[in-house]
Amino acid sequence: MIVQSVIKELLQKNESKIVLYVMDGLGGLPMRDHASPFDGKTGLEAASTPNLDSLARNSACGLHVPVGPGITPGSGPGHLGLFGYNPLQWEIGRGILEAMGLGLDVKRTDVAIRCNYATVENNVVTDRRAGRPPTEKMRKVTERLQREIPMIDGVQFIFGAGMEHRFAVIMRFPEALAPEAAMINDSDPQAVGLAPLPFIPRHPKAAKVAEAARKFIERAALVLKDDHPQNFVLARGFSTHPRMPSFSEAYGLRALAVASYPMYRGLARLIGMEAPDFSGDINAELEYMKDNWNGYDFFFIHFKKTDSLGEDGDFSGKVGRIEEADGAVPAILSMKPDVLVVTGDHSTPAVMKSHSWHPVPLMIHSPYVFGGLCDGFSERQCVRGELGIIPSVSIMPLALANAGRLKKFGS
Repeated sequence: MIVQSVIKELLQKNESKIVLYVMDGLGGLPMRDHASPFDGKTGLEAASTPNLDSLARNSACGLHVPVGPGITPGSGPGHLGLFGYNPLQWEIGRGILEAMGLGLDVKRTDVAIRCNYATVENNVVTDRRAGRPPTEKMRKVTERLQREIPMIDGVQFIFGAGMEHRFAVIMRFPEALAPEAAMINDSDPQAVGLAPLPFIPRHPKAAKVAEAARKFIERAALVLKDDHPQNFVLARGFSTHPRMPSFSEAYGLRALAVASYPMYRGLARLIGMEAPDFSGDINAELEYMKDNWNGYDFFFIHFKKTDSLGEDGDFSGKVGRIEEADGAVPAILSMKPDVLVVTGDHSTPAVMKSHSWHPVPLMIHSPYVFGGLCDGFSERQCVRGELGIIPSVSIMPLALANAGRLKKFGS
């Protein structure tokens, strides 16, 4: 595995442009339904993707493993790997990513949590996402929580409304916290029909934080008790502020992240990318990238709904979103990037209704690839490609090499 310290010694500057186009949760598994026209096909195979298929025929294709064989990644580890940060070395909770993505200022005295509004009946979770309620409606609910729960036992609570059922909470303590203070399990049981999980500290320094979180959930349940379907809060991804090298330090690149969902902006900001607050579809993202083309060397473009429809188990819906993502490829190519990387952060098979451990389709388009090995862009086609199955942390070195940004190693 190539490490950032080696890459840093080989960096050389030029005027090349690199685009990383991420279709969240891209990978999938075949549907097994003889009555369906999609029987035996993955979402990528079922979708009409003329642009991705044409690109794949002239690109280096393969599959990447986000964390390790058999390990199912969250979106944070999945994206960290794409950016060349080993997820096993940099274990970052989802909370800080959501909080920073919403523009909250995370300090050394803080623990950040990513929360879901949920539906709970008789202490059993019946909907982990409260039916994905409208964003504007939930913004008002979050503002009400801020008014009702500004502080508990000397711990300040700062709220940030996210998209649909999501929001972030910062617990601000009077003193600086050790990294171990965030070693607390999620309360989200990850399935309906189960009770919310109690907070259990996995380190003595986390006991105070776990108690504050427990009291917060109890208070929130009282505030929301007459609301439906959003009558409960599930908490995930406890995290403190990490200390990690910036993207520009690691790769010598000026990077712009264009993402509508806060969590992905948060991750980009955490590693020093420019990540402006942004709302809009993929076409608006690409227009923004075009308007800022001359100011950056590296562009991270994020497409979310391929993941959301996979988690909902909506196979045909995910097929439609893949086709929407395919339609954006000509606009990216019109900007003439020197290197275009197309992939996902992890697989989200609609047949599993969840993230999975399966390798993710990948292609790298540049003048310096073999190409000609794949007839299209899908899981089974990419197995035939020249890249093989690689760890996700190898993608950035390959992108840099194809952009002519790495010198020879050794004499």
